[in-house]
Amino acid sequence: MPLEDLFKVVKDRSKADVKPKESKTKKGGTGVEIPKGLLFKCPRCGAVSYRDDFERNKSVCASCNYHSRISALARLEMTADKDTFTELDAGLTSLNPIDFPDYEEKIAELRKKCGINEAVITGVCKIHRYKTVIGIMDSNFMMASMGSVVGEKITRAFEYATENKLPVVLFTASGGARMQEGIISLMQMAKTSGAIARHSEAGQLYVSVMTDPTTGGVTASFASLGDIIIAEPKVLIGFAGRRVIQDTIKQQLPDDFQSAEFMLENGFVDMIVERKNMRSTLSKVFRTHNYTRDGDYVGGVSR
Repeated sequence: MPLEDLFKVVKDRSKADVKPKESKTKKGGTGVEIPKGLLFKCPRCGAVSYRDDFERNKSVCASCNYHSRISALARLEMTADKDTFTELDAGLTSLNPIDFPDYEEKIAELRKKCGINEAVITGVCKIHRYKTVIGIMDSNFMMASMGSVVGEKITRAFEYATENKLPVVLFTASGGARMQEGIISLMQMAKTSGAIARHSEAGQLYVSVMTDPTTGGVTASFASLGDIIIAEPKVLIGFAGRRVIQDTIKQQLPDDFQSAEFMLENGFVDMIVERKNMRSTLSKVFRTHNYTRDGDYVGGVSR
């Protein structure tokens, strides 16, 4: 049923003075029964669509082209060639280095909910038959905050890529450093940056793909260190929050401040790529930088 027909039913029922049945499903303002999860409301433009249509469109708003947050597993399925992904360091799990209350319980709960052990998954896959190391952060897992395991997995992924002469594609999405691990989380900025530097010195390519949101210490470290930095449309990219910056500098910021489009205009990202075009764009980048299909290595990146 089209959305306009759904709201027509609302109007007709109101005229007929028909009292809708009580239900546990979510109700609109007029009392019409709306099954939970049937609709998706875009957080950017407010447009409402059927969730099935929204998901068929790769979780992209058809009205404003906002690229919504998706899970790491969904992103992996969209990006990697089928049956080519092999996970790295899957068994790494967080401890509680500063004895933060209920931290272990929260992590255990999120593992069950998200189906992954930490806020990032890393591994080796093929993208259009180009062999690459891939990392994907999941905002559903503690807002993809960067703790010791996230930093360690990303560091090991770059070390594996350096040793095996492979490019790295890293999809970032994070609220920044993980407060539950204190100074340990901040140390990951230096550790990941060092691994990226060694990967670069070895002549290999690193493509950073910023998704919604990429903020805090992640933006200030590995997300901004790509040889090529890509962003999805309409996503939030920044370090400190908008209100914090305005209160500090005592100035009104532009309406599009910290958007992907603002970052492109001001030289912080190299290109904006829609989700539907991501695989083909990455394939072109690999070919341009002298990688060949099926993992055969010709010479890496000219620097």
